[in-house]
Amino acid sequence: MALLAALTINSHNSLASETNERDPFEGFNRTSHKFNMVLDDYLARPAAKVYTAVLPDPVERGIANIFDNLNEITNVANDLLQAKFGQAANDTGRFLINSTLGVGGLFDVAQSMGLDKSEGEDFSQTLAVWGVPDGPFLMLPLIGPSSLRDMPTKFVDRLTDPVAEIDEVAARNSTAVLSLVSSRAELLEFDDLITGDSYIFVRDIYLQRREFLENDGVIEDDFGDLDDY
Repeated sequence: MALLAALTINSHNSLASETNERDPFEGFNRTSHKFNMVLDDYLARPAAKVYTAVLPDPVERGIANIFDNLNEITNVANDLLQAKFGQAANDTGRFLINSTLGVGGLFDVAQSMGLDKSEGEDFSQTLAVWGVPDGPFLMLPLIGPSSLRDMPTKFVDRLTDPVAEIDEVAARNSTAVLSLVSSRAELLEFDDLITGDSYIFVRDIYLQRREFLENDGVIEDDFGDLDDY
């Protein structure tokens, strides 16, 4: 979450020329963005605010930890596909420790044992490692910012999502909704950071975030190599 705040500093300039080329469907994307914003204004954000108002902070954090822990399975699968064996060992250790000592992931015990939480891996990042270009930017109804490469990988990653394996439909849907509300609640503090054209803001933040993930946190700045000075 701290990364999101940091990325907002350069959201309107560092990718200006690049994003114009990567957004050939801006008309459609803006329509989808308006639709998503209406849903967020009248459904997602109010639900998140009620959620944070009702639940004590430790409980809210615990629920977020549980979903983060379940997501380690997807992380490990993509770590292995990218041949990041050290990271796979770290993420596997986190899942095993937090699932047992952490009471099903309620507590992040692994962090205190030196196994740091990573930024996460998904199949889109795996395809990037394999050399598949991301293609044009897309704003999908209900789903949000994506790209031509990211769009189908969202469904591929569901294959390693334990929530999708819950047999009872009502329980599966309730768990999925809880995950969405928990994720939206974590973003409430950043709502006030959105300035100017909200579509451009969201698009540029998304593209910078994806670049950050695909390059494992290495972002090339606009000032060149500081070692030359």
